[in-house]
Amino acid sequence: MSALPSLRQLSYLVALAQHLNFTRAAAACFVTQSTLSAGLKELEATLGASLVERDRQTVLMTPLGLEVVARARQLLAAAEDLAALAAASAEPMSGTLRLGAIPTIAPFLLPRILPGLRAKYPKLRLLLREDVSANLLQRLSDGQLDFVLLALPFDTRDAQVRQLFDDEFWLVGRDDDPALKAKRATVSAPVAERLVLLEEGHCLREQTLAACARAESANASGVEATSLLTLVQMVESGIGLALVPEIALSGGLLAGSTLVARPLTAPAPKRTIALLARRSSAGQAEFAALGDFIEAARTQSHYAVTTSRGRRRQS
Repeated sequence: MSALPSLRQLSYLVALAQHLNFTRAAAACFVTQSTLSAGLKELEATLGASLVERDRQTVLMTPLGLEVVARARQLLAAAEDLAALAAASAEPMSGTLRLGAIPTIAPFLLPRILPGLRAKYPKLRLLLREDVSANLLQRLSDGQLDFVLLALPFDTRDAQVRQLFDDEFWLVGRDDDPALKAKRATVSAPVAERLVLLEEGHCLREQTLAACARAESANASGVEATSLLTLVQMVESGIGLALVPEIALSGGLLAGSTLVARPLTAPAPKRTIALLARRSSAGQAEFAALGDFIEAARTQSHYAVTTSRGRRRQS
């Protein structure tokens, strides 16, 4: 059998591809620069190919090097899953769990579930990362995250998906806006033209467009927001209207503002909150336990969405 690359050598290559600097890559791997350089030379000798272009000023990956880096990340993630499998067999929901969540979920769902999660699993150390869906999925695939909370519909690639609950959209605007006079609002063509959207990269943007009867006419002003908070501030300033997920409203997004929210006429457009893991993940017990906990927390707790004409209870 031919000699095979070691996981340590592959980790050196991945670190160098990330930093494109031998000193920083060595520091990230907690080794000396000479050790990292020697490991990479051994890797190239084992594979019989050049993976890195070096000179005094720059470090570049060769085309083959980039391909090897992509596969190395998958192998390292699988190796971490293997180690996690042994650790989890002793006591599930203990140790470190790395959870990613998108910005339209993290500030509204996580504060509700984290206190109870810590109380139920005191040995669990939860590391959180907030980012847009595409970046989180890449980190999940590379083994940098264990699980991800995001909203469907979205291309989840080959990830394992557990759908948790539906999250309806509400129309938000100023109290004197004609579009919000009725108890239930409709996303008509004139309303769609006045919608303010999140900027590219947020899945909520595409989900909002999908909720419009005439998506091509939505956001005629071209104004875009970087976050839900900025979106609300724009609407309050009179720029337009917004479709906002119910979880954000019940999480207090409109607190302190003069805006009102209206549910949409049936069938109301919605997104689905889901928990994702790698299919190779060894943390299947944690995946199931976390999904069960979130679903139970949603069932047992009730949150209210304030409108100008009263309150609607949400489970």
